[in-house]
Order: sequence, then C-alpha cells, then structure tokens
Amino acid sequence: MDSPRQRLRRQQRLEDLEAAALRALTGDAALHYRGRRLHRGQRALGIHAPHLRLTEDCTDLAAYRGVTDGMALRLLHSDADLHRRQCPEAPVERLIFELLEQLRVESLVAAMPGMAANLQQRFTAWSSAFHHSGLTEGALGILLYSVAQICWSRLMAKPVLAETEDLIEATRAAIVPHLGTALAGLRRHRHDQAAFAPCALAIARWVGDAVRQATPPNDGDDQDETVQQGFALLLDVDDDEQDNGVALASSGHSKAFSDTARRYRVFTTAFDSEVAAGTLVRSALLEEYRERLDARIAAQGINLRRLARQFTARLSLPQRDGWRFGEEEGQLDGRRLAQLITSPAERRLFRREQYKPRADCLVSFLIDCSGSMKAHSEALAMLIDQLARALDMAGVTTEILGFTTGAWGGGRAQQEWLRRGRPRHPGRLNEVRYLVFKDAERPWRRARRDIGALLKRDLYREGIDGEAVEWACARMRGREEQRRILVVLSDGSPSDSATNLANDRFYLDNHLKEVVSHHECQGDIEILGLGVGLDLSPFYRHHLVIDLAQSLDNALCDEVAGLLTARRR
Repeated sequence: MDSPRQRLRRQQRLEDLEAAALRALTGDAALHYRGRRLHRGQRALGIHAPHLRLTEDCTDLAAYRGVTDGMALRLLHSDADLHRRQCPEAPVERLIFELLEQLRVESLVAAMPGMAANLQQRFTAWSSAFHHSGLTEGALGILLYSVAQICWSRLMAKPVLAETEDLIEATRAAIVPHLGTALAGLRRHRHDQAAFAPCALAIARWVGDAVRQATPPNDGDDQDETVQQGFALLLDVDDDEQDNGVALASSGHSKAFSDTARRYRVFTTAFDSEVAAGTLVRSALLEEYRERLDARIAAQGINLRRLARQFTARLSLPQRDGWRFGEEEGQLDGRRLAQLITSPAERRLFRREQYKPRADCLVSFLIDCSGSMKAHSEALAMLIDQLARALDMAGVTTEILGFTTGAWGGGRAQQEWLRRGRPRHPGRLNEVRYLVFKDAERPWRRARRDIGALLKRDLYREGIDGEAVEWACARMRGREEQRRILVVLSDGSPSDSATNLANDRFYLDNHLKEVVSHHECQGDIEILGLGVGLDLSPFYRHHLVIDLAQSLDNALCDEVAGLLTARRR
C-alpha cells in the first residue's frame, strides 16, 4: 500500500499535469494548483459540478482529462461576473444553476471530438457511481438525479444513461410537463449565456420548491441545513479539504490584516537582531555537534557525487572557456598555416570555441527555527548539510539561514506595547532573530562547523515567516547571480503567540501569503516550500512534502533536488 507521502506526490503530479493542460487550453498562464485547489494567480477557483469532483484515491487519467476539459470550457465560455449576478442565493437553486451553467459550456465542445468523449465519459462514470451508491432509492435522490440526467440529455442531444433510463422514466414524465418550455430553451440558448440564464433559473426554482416540499419541515435553520445536506449528495460543491494522510497547512482570513488595508505592521524593531549562528554555541559544543552530524551522515551512505552531477547538469549553463586547438574543422588557426606547406596531408589546422558548464545560481535555504522543529533538528541538519555540500561541488553558491524569535510570548517588544497602553492593531509583537549558519561568501568546507549549530535546541522558539522571507530575498538581491532560488523549510504555519493574541490567528499567515505573492509576481526569485510532514501549498505555489522521521537516503535527496532544479516560468 502506498504511503501518505507517495499518495500526495502522485496527486501533485496529476495536478501539475492538469494545470499545464488548462494553461494550454485557455491560454491563461496564471492557472495553477495550490492547497489542492485551482487558482488563478492568488484567487481560488471553485468546482461547480458534481461530475468534476474526484475522490483523492482516483488515479484514472481519463477521469482527470474529463475534469480538466470541463474546467477549461468553464473558463473559456462562461462570464464569471454575469454568472455571479444571476446566481440565486438559496442553496438548492444555486447548486442547480451552477450545474446547468457547467453543462451549458460542455455542450459547446462539438468541434473537438476528443474533448467531447472525455466529458461524456466523466459524466457517465459519475452517473453510474451515484446510482450504484444507492442514493437513487429515495424520493429526493431520484428527483435530483433525474433532473441532472434530463438536462444533460437535452443540452448534449444524447440519450440518458441506458442503465437508469427505466428507473427515471416515471420521474421524467412528472417533471417534463412543468419544465417543458425551460428545457427546450436550454439547448436553444446554449450559445448565449444571458439568454440561457432565465431557463436555468426557472428549472432551479422549480427544483428548489420540489425539494422543500419533499423535505420534512423543521424549525429555523434546521430546515435549511437538512435541505443542504440532502442536496449535497448530488451536488457536492463545498470546499472540503481532501484527506490524503498528509496535513494541510492551516490558513484563513485575517480581519486585523484587512482592517489595516492589508498593510503589515511591526510595533517595534528596536529588539530585532541578526547573528551568526556559530557565535551562539560554545566552541567545544559546536565541535561535538559537528562530530555527531558527521557520524550520522557517514552512516546514511548518500551518493554526493551523483547528486552534485545532477545539480551541475540542471543548474549550470554553458559558458565560453577559451579555445580547443588541433581540430579538424572550425576556424582556421593562423599559427598552423606553415603546416600546410610542410605537411600537406595534415588536417588538424583549426580551432574551435570551448564551452564548459558553469553555475550562475544562488540557492538559499531558509529554516523555520520554531519550537516544533526541535524534533527534526538533527535530520534537518543532515539534509541541509548534504544538499549544501553537493551544490558547492557543483559550483552553486549557497546560503543557510534561519529565523526564530528572541523570546517566547513577545519578550521586550510586547512589554513595550503594554507600557504604551496597548494600542489597537499593533502588528508584530515579538523580537525577531535571524540566524546565519552559512553566508554566500563562505564555501561549505569553511562553514561546515557552524552548520552544526542547527542541533542547539534552545535556538528554536517561535516563527514569523513573512518577514523572514523578505529578509532572505533582500540578501539574495544583493548578489550578482542570475538565477536565485529560495527554499523555505517549515513544519507549520507562521505563529507567534503575542502577535496572534493582539491581532488575530491568521495575521502572520496572511502576511506570508502577501510576501510570497509579491515576489512570485516580480519573478526574480523562485520561492519553494519544503514541508516537513506538512503540505505547504496554501503558501507556496511550488512545494514538496518530506518525511524526516524516516532515514535520509538518496531517494529523498533526489526528490528535493528535483524540486530545486525544475525549470519554472
């Protein structure tokens, strides 16, 4: 059986393929998956039809092709603003209206038979699964299922699913007299979204009334909840996160961040610091840490030369490196012209330009040194040490940085806020501490001792990720390398207890999203998320989940190297 990490990796590969196909079909380069949801830039796009929702264990490529084609058609042929203005608010009516709009755009695919076949296969597979689940045995289920089948049949000009044709016949006979005009208008107006909407609304309102009449009356909100739950069996458009065994980083909306016009605040920077991590550990203890690290690394048997060759091949560019002489073709070498007279048969009279791969690249590792990362400190130090060493062998410049706070619970910054009378919306209320384990100027061999400071457990306190990313990016912009890659390693969302209490839970979370989005738009720095047992996709578009509870091996190093060396726009 696949592990949760393997299932997540497979899901990520399928999502990458889906996003690439969507970008090709729509011409929209901003489409990508993040947090297991399709996004355009920073805005999440919903899936509005039941047959486009796949279970997390689905590995059927045909099903994914159908989903991709359906979403592409929705983006191409549906005016989102017009749809939003006309969409009813009642849950049942809204869900039927969403379904009909999705079926409308799918009916416009006649010129592309391959895409039409994918869409029909997906709707048929969903219909069969819904029927076999037993949901059509109840009056509400058969009503909603029949409406979906009839509308699909009218729009596509195809017969309903043969397997359930007899089952829905009585319901269809009862429905059609009430909705005949609206059903006829669906196909007639399928090319005109504005003219299509009244027909879809008429069907949605009739179905809504029928569902409410079939639902036992309850008091207050209980009736709406019952209707919503019953209808969700057919049209599940809620944004529930799929559980694939790997936790998704928690994220939400920050009212405090919005109330300040999304301008991040820092109450005071007077106590912030940037220190060389090696100076925080006694020399003898640092040597002990390094020896322990070396012993653990030697036992793992990592193939560093192979890893370095991989980095060289993918992060280097050919650059001119003098000439090769004595060639049989190329540019004529003037110094060998005399050989034409003395040795007429001599052919090695030419020279050719020589190129060698050289890495013009900076990779910066930014480590979340919050308290929860203590448990991973040794495995994390081993991974970072080996990656930095392999990159150094490949000629790639590296930095190893960390971020934490100077105190738990706010420290001197919070005390200053209390002395000033607790003003509202103070912003960040702790003293940040940035750690430099290895700067870009030092090669790995000279910095290897200081990397051992990652094992000092009292360095780990709280994490303010957004400002740390800004700091790391500012350091990288001061360098001359053409390609810059920032790798953020974390096992959780940004968190600082003092800041959260004075603002709200998602204040730091929203700032991190803003910072990453800003740098992604600028495009001069590639920001990658490396989640330690956590899916960081809500924050980072390019991400990977790693499991440091297992032993460090070549497979894990290859996965991280693949993330680092992938070519991104």
